[in-house]
Amino acid sequence: MLRKLSLALAVSCASNGMAWAAEAPLTTKTDLVSVYQEAVDNNADLAAARAQYGAQKEVVPQARAGLLPNLSAGADLNNTRTELDEPAMTASRSGTVYQATLSQPIFRADRWFQFQAAKSVNEQASLQLSATEQNMILQSAESYFNVLRSQDNLASTKAEEAAFKRQLDQSNERFDVGLSDKTDVLQSQASYDTARANRILAQRQVDDAFEALITLTNRQYNSLQGIVHTLPILPPAPNDAKAWVDTAAKQNLNLLASNYAVTAAEDTLRQRKSGHAPTLDAIAQYKKGDNDGLGFTNPSPTGQRYGGDAEQRTIGLQLSIPIYSGGLTSSQVRESYSQLTQTEQQREALRRQVVENTRNLHRAVNTDVEQVQARRQSIISNQSAVEATEIGYQVGTRNIVDVLDAQRQLYTSVRNYNNARYDYILDNLRLKQAAGTLSPSDLQDLSRYLKPDYNPDKDFLPPDLAQAAAEQLRSRPTQ
Repeated sequence: MLRKLSLALAVSCASNGMAWAAEAPLTTKTDLVSVYQEAVDNNADLAAARAQYGAQKEVVPQARAGLLPNLSAGADLNNTRTELDEPAMTASRSGTVYQATLSQPIFRADRWFQFQAAKSVNEQASLQLSATEQNMILQSAESYFNVLRSQDNLASTKAEEAAFKRQLDQSNERFDVGLSDKTDVLQSQASYDTARANRILAQRQVDDAFEALITLTNRQYNSLQGIVHTLPILPPAPNDAKAWVDTAAKQNLNLLASNYAVTAAEDTLRQRKSGHAPTLDAIAQYKKGDNDGLGFTNPSPTGQRYGGDAEQRTIGLQLSIPIYSGGLTSSQVRESYSQLTQTEQQREALRRQVVENTRNLHRAVNTDVEQVQARRQSIISNQSAVEATEIGYQVGTRNIVDVLDAQRQLYTSVRNYNNARYDYILDNLRLKQAAGTLSPSDLQDLSRYLKPDYNPDKDFLPPDLAQAAAEQLRSRPTQ
C-alpha cells in the first residue's frame, strides 16, 4: 500500500544526507568571517579602489605646493660672435652664468581656493573608499548566503525528486496489480522527469554560487558552515522607519561623500572667480658668471674695463594684474557654476534614493519576519494537505494529479521558507548599509548561528518539522 508522503520529506532528507556525506570530502567548513577576511585581502575591485584613493589623495600636496616657496637653479653657457663692418673686425667671446631663483607666493587667491577644494576632494575620496569597504561586507554576505541558499534549494529539489521517484514506483506497482490505470503512471513519470530536470538546474546554481564566491575572494571553497534554523527572526531595532532615515541622513557614506563633492565644487567656483584677482609674489634671485652674460657692457658703467666674473643679487616683489585673457576666466566661472549645480542636484538625487532605500528595506525586514513565520507554518499545512490528499487518493475521492500537486506544493513551501530566511538576513544587512551602520561585527554576530557540521541534505528543513512529520506517520497505521 502507499506510504504517507508527509514522511517522504524526512526520509529522503536522511537518505540523501547519507549519500552526500559519503561523497563530500572531509574538509573543514569555511565560516562567514573567514570569507570576508579573504575578500578584504584578495578582492581585485577593493584593491583597485584602494589604489585609486592612493592616487586621489595626492591632490592635496599638489595643491599645497602652489602656496609654498619655489626654488630653482640653472646655468647658461653662451658663445657670442661679433662682426663689425667699419673697421672690419671679428670678435668672439664665451661665458657661463649660474643662477638660483626663489619665489614665494604672497597673495594667490586662486591657489588658496584650489587647496581648499583639494582637501574636500580628498575627504570625498576617503569616504568613497570607506563605502566600497563597507560594501565588501555586504558582498561577502550575499555571496556566502547565496551558496547556502542554492545548497538548500538543491537539497529540497533532490528530496522532491526522490519522493516523485517513489511515487512513480508505487504507481507502477499499482498498475501491475490492476489498482490504477496507465494515466497514473504517465502523470507520475512526468512529475519525476520535471523534478529531475529541476535538480540538474539546482546543481548548476550551486556551482555558479561557489564560482561567484571564488571570484570575490580568489580562494577555492569546498563547503561552508550553514545557518541554523534557531536564528532569531526579529523586527529591526528600532522598528521606526523615520529613525532609520534620520540615521542614514547622518551616516550614509555615499551621502556624506556627496556633501564633500558639493564643497569641492564651491571652492572650485571661488578659484575660478579668483582668476580676476591680482597676484603678488616675492622674488629673490642670485646670479654669478661672465659679466657679458650678466648684461654688463665693456667698459662697465663705472668706466672701468674688466673681463672677470661678476655677481648679481635681486630681491623684490612681482605684482600681476589680469586685464583680459580672451574671455577664458569668465568662461571658466560659468562652467564652474554649472558644475556646482550639477553636483548639488546629484546630491539631492542621492539623498532621495537613500531615503527611499532605507524605508523600503525597513519594510522589507518587517515583511521578511512575517514571511519566515508564515512560510514555516506553510510547510506544516502542506504536510497535512499531502496526507489528506493521499488518503483521498486511496479511497477514490482524489486522483494522482491531486497527490502530485500537493507534494509539489510541499517542497515549494520548503524552498520558500528557506528563501525567506536568507532574504531576512540580507535585508537586515542592506538596511544597516543604507543607514551607514554596517560593520564587520554584524558578520561576527551572524557567525554565532553558523553550524560547523551543517549538511544541506539534512539541515535544509527545520529539525522539529521533520520530527513532527515522523510522529504523524507513527500515529497513523499504514494503509
